[in-house]
Amino acid sequence: MTDWLTPEELQALTLSLRVSLWATLASLPLGLLAAYALARWRFPGHSVLNALVHLPLILPPVVTGYLLLLTFGRQGWVGATLWDWFGFTFAFRWTGAALAAAVMAFPLMVRAIRLAIEAVDPKLEQAAATLGASRPVVFLTVTLPLILPGIIAGAILAFAKAMGEFGATITFVANIPGETQTLPTAIYSFLQVPGGDAAAMRLVVLSVAVALAALALSEWLSRRVAARIAGR
Repeated sequence: MTDWLTPEELQALTLSLRVSLWATLASLPLGLLAAYALARWRFPGHSVLNALVHLPLILPPVVTGYLLLLTFGRQGWVGATLWDWFGFTFAFRWTGAALAAAVMAFPLMVRAIRLAIEAVDPKLEQAAATLGASRPVVFLTVTLPLILPGIIAGAILAFAKAMGEFGATITFVANIPGETQTLPTAIYSFLQVPGGDAAAMRLVVLSVAVALAALALSEWLSRRVAARIAGR
């Protein structure tokens, strides 16, 4: 691959994989909690939580990126605290790219997991509870194994979405080679310079290959887990 890609292109690929992996892993626990809350709990503010979760899907990505910059930039109400207390900032760092990707992919992850939870018959959970199992035990032994295909699908869908994130990323962390330049922003950069079409096409092909591989992995893992649950 190093013979096919230039160091700059390989750097963009490596950074995209790192950003997408961290975005997925960091958002998965919160995504699972939000999906369970939306599927199983009824509380004041349920519709508000549902709207907030899905907001990145309907807002222009540039708006999401700008809101992240206002919140987590060095002058933002969260970012200023992080910088003053810990000397840490998300803005214009690869960690900020991971944050932007996580926010944009979060609704897709939550939706996939929520659909899996809603497909579980509550009577199965109630039966386990009547046998004396606590709520955490019921979740770990009954609910979690049944929704595992949905969790896998949601995680890989979020990973693929994070790989393709552009608008929020470039608004929040710019397009700095070696620091925040992911595959989509690298493609954009190559298209802005004369003679960059060949490099852009290589990255486009690579992006399609990664997306198809993620989709195939999701299908394979979901079938394997479903077969194990069914005892086949």
